[in-house]
Parts: sequence; C-alpha cells; structure tokens
Amino acid sequence: MVQQPESASFTLAASPAPLAGPPTDPASGSAPDPQAAPPQHHVPRWLVRMELFLRVMLRIYIGLFVCWAPWSHTFWDQNPILLQYPWLAAFAASGAVRGLVSGLGLLNLWIAFQDAIRHRDG
Repeated sequence: MVQQPESASFTLAASPAPLAGPPTDPASGSAPDPQAAPPQHHVPRWLVRMELFLRVMLRIYIGLFVCWAPWSHTFWDQNPILLQYPWLAAFAASGAVRGLVSGLGLLNLWIAFQDAIRHRDG
C-alpha cells in the first residue's frame, strides 16, 4: 500500500504586535498627522569622518594590492590555483590580462582619492 503525504495547509496567525508607526491615543480618537516629519537622527561628525577615513584607506590598500598582484612572481606566477589549471595560467600570464587587473587597481585608487577630495570639507 502506497502512502501519500497529507496535504495540509499551514496558515500563519496574525501577529498581535501593532503595525509600525506612531502610536495613536485611543482617548482622543484622532489619527496621527500625516504631514508630521519623522524624527531626525543626528550622526556625530567624528563618526562620519572616521567612516570616510576607513573607507578611503581600505580602498587605497585594495587598489595598491590589485595593482601590485599581477606583477608579483610569487603571488601571480606561482599561484596554486593557476598551477592547477595550465590553460588559466597561460591566460593570466598574458600582458593584457595583467594590465587589465592593474588598471582595476588604479581605478580603485582613483575612486578612493576622489572620495577623499569630494568629502574633504564635508
């Protein structure tokens, strides 16, 4: 005898939590003002500057590494992944591929410097 699974439909019960939004006063019977602006959250200036500094430094380090990596003998030419796939090693050894990867690193450096200059006075 073949058993077939029961077809049960599961329904989720409605949450007893109220919907997100400003609380209403049931005694007054008035709805919240739709024209009222949401409360503004102030982020400290030092925190914004620290985040900018860390973001720029990370982009600079990544950009320098990506510029340097294709021309490194130990990282690029003796990479275990490239040694496992000879056709990929031959492709990666091409000057055009190395130049393209270094160009991406230069682009990352450019974006980091632009970000630092754009937000210098901010």
